[in-house]
Amino acid sequence: MTVIREVDLSQPLAPLVDLPPGRCMLVFRWGRRVIGRAFAHANAGTIGPAELEALAASSLDPAALRSWLDARLGYDDRLVVEPRPLTATVAICTHERPEDLRRALTALRALQPAPLETLVIDNAPASEATRRVVESFPDVRYIHEPERGLNVARNHALRVARGDVVAFVDDDAVPEPEWLDGLMPNFQSPRVVCVTGLTLPIALDTEAQELFESHCTFVRGFRRRVFDGQIDNPLAVGPVGAGANMAVLREAALRLGGFDERLDGGRPTRSGGDHEMFTRMLRTGNRIVYDPAAVVWHRHRRTMEELRETVYGYGVGVYAMWTGLLLEARELGVLKLAWSWFRHSQWRALLPGGPTTRAARALAREEIRGCLHGPRAWLAARNAQRSKA
Repeated sequence: MTVIREVDLSQPLAPLVDLPPGRCMLVFRWGRRVIGRAFAHANAGTIGPAELEALAASSLDPAALRSWLDARLGYDDRLVVEPRPLTATVAICTHERPEDLRRALTALRALQPAPLETLVIDNAPASEATRRVVESFPDVRYIHEPERGLNVARNHALRVARGDVVAFVDDDAVPEPEWLDGLMPNFQSPRVVCVTGLTLPIALDTEAQELFESHCTFVRGFRRRVFDGQIDNPLAVGPVGAGANMAVLREAALRLGGFDERLDGGRPTRSGGDHEMFTRMLRTGNRIVYDPAAVVWHRHRRTMEELRETVYGYGVGVYAMWTGLLLEARELGVLKLAWSWFRHSQWRALLPGGPTTRAARALAREEIRGCLHGPRAWLAARNAQRSKA
């Protein structure tokens, strides 16, 4: 078990007390902005100010100094002289997770600024549980989508949303009150059609949750980055972010044809729908911003069985997406990416006696097994889509 504690470095440091023995994840903030994190052991139940200061000094990178300087000067490089008046729709695509959904909707009530509207897309429901949860939130619009598929639900949200921007958050994630304020200013910049944010674990109570965070974390760093399709490799979108915390310019996403409904949850491909959209956006010369000012907290899978299924699905989705790019867009660069990923990450994770644990090696095997299934899954999804048409 890893305890999670937040430390505001803009205030005088106080000791962290009454910590259970074991590992602690320290999330460092400067005011409301998350600027880094560190892992420490609290075997004595306390981490004093001097140790906190030393951990911050050893773990924070230059981006933290930039955040501190921006805060002191009141500078925000996202703002422009004549901002466009943009509105936001928040959308949650869900399938039979009523308790997670209730927690997410409760968090959305606290958003400042509030969105124009909040949508819940109930994807191929097997019960009335989701509808009943939404009925207890009268300001939330319930939408029934009978066809199974996460990207099907995302596209439904794009079609019915009234906001200029559609901000997607997973049903098992909890946005901070300033989440939209972290996303929306980025859309003032020319050619920005998508913004992703920082996704942290809401709990690391089980071995599976700790393994997820070490093996396939959603954290993409603590500095704002702009990915430009005219400069950056549009195929290498891992650092861009994840669909659990993602906002898109509605009209731009629709012009691109929406999300590829052959990909992601509820399809044989299992995942990859967000990354395929990122690639398409960058290939057409647009920009995507990763801004850690937009923070959500994600509930990782609690059991090893759930974790293995998740990691397997990630492998399937990545190689399914690459298969589509290879066969339809003739993107030979995916072959180089696949080899680089195997050589520099997956192969090393498999080596016995290496830096990884037995459990981590088992996860790496699940991921590779998913990768090997990815091309066949994409072909199956493509054939199913053709037969539906």
